[in-house]
Amino acid sequence: MRALFKHHAGPGLQFDPARPIPVPGPRDVLIRVLKAGICGTDRHIWEWDAWAAGRIPVGIVTGHEFVGVIEKVGPAVTRFQPGLRVSAEGHITAGLDYNSRTGNAHIARDTRIIGIDRDGCFAEYVCVPEENVWPVHQAIPDHIAAVLDPLGNAVHTVMSAGVSAKTVLITGVGIIGLMAVTVAKAAGASRIFVTDIDQRRLALARKLGAVEAYRANDPNWMADCRKQCRGDGPDVLLEMSGHSGAIDDGFKALRAGGTAALLGIPSRPISFDLASHVVFKGATVLGINGRRMFETWYQMEALLLSGRLELEDIITHQLPLEDYAKGFALMQSGEGIKVVLNVGS
Repeated sequence: MRALFKHHAGPGLQFDPARPIPVPGPRDVLIRVLKAGICGTDRHIWEWDAWAAGRIPVGIVTGHEFVGVIEKVGPAVTRFQPGLRVSAEGHITAGLDYNSRTGNAHIARDTRIIGIDRDGCFAEYVCVPEENVWPVHQAIPDHIAAVLDPLGNAVHTVMSAGVSAKTVLITGVGIIGLMAVTVAKAAGASRIFVTDIDQRRLALARKLGAVEAYRANDPNWMADCRKQCRGDGPDVLLEMSGHSGAIDDGFKALRAGGTAALLGIPSRPISFDLASHVVFKGATVLGINGRRMFETWYQMEALLLSGRLELEDIITHQLPLEDYAKGFALMQSGEGIKVVLNVGS
């Protein structure tokens, strides 16, 4: 099969036109990949930063966002048959530890992630356990179904924070931050404010539903945001950037007694004013990791079928798998937001 894999401990990926097709185990499902999304995590792997160098095994097929069709099932699979269009939850766990058995399998201690810990979906075929397969509703098109993974991150963040009838500040409108704008609007946020340094993404955030889109380096944005929120500041902070300055500003802007949901991951440990930002402010702080299995998937499907999510402008490019280098370059330059690779047909 055709596949992209991490060929050495350094930048880039390599195209392999003849990698062996994975063989499904008794309870595995072999999926023929149609489309796969390039994620921010894939960019870390491409650039081979410190996180990737310490985590990613050389030789692995990367990629974890996809839609495809079941090609073959193992002999012990009972829920699915070949021909079904599906996506999959990329966090794989045996389901036996404390978190898995108490509704928090997304943070299970034995989690292994496709495209990171085991072969992923930048290939014509990917193999996942039966329990991780998610049938895709016929009304959801392939290019949207290919990005359910990052959409799930946005949905999990927004839903955990409880944004209905509340003012919301989103710091960082990259791929998931932009998705969070349309999800928060659909979930009933009263008004949405965003910050970033990319003017194109700020403009798109406005189009998706933000009432104000501030340049993060504008010294006046915080005062204006507070003024529009009764003088108190926004009720909810959704931190999507992982940038230390944005995190600090977000907590400064948040009203006393507000809720902060943190999804962005700093590239290194940061200094944080815990007393002022959390203790004295009486803030509720939520750490967000991945998607709830499988509550978030049901929420995603319901929101997509409602017709209230606007994702078309976020998916800026669709390219053949062989043009993967162009896809990564588009992301690095900022010209591309969400890039989807066309893998099969």
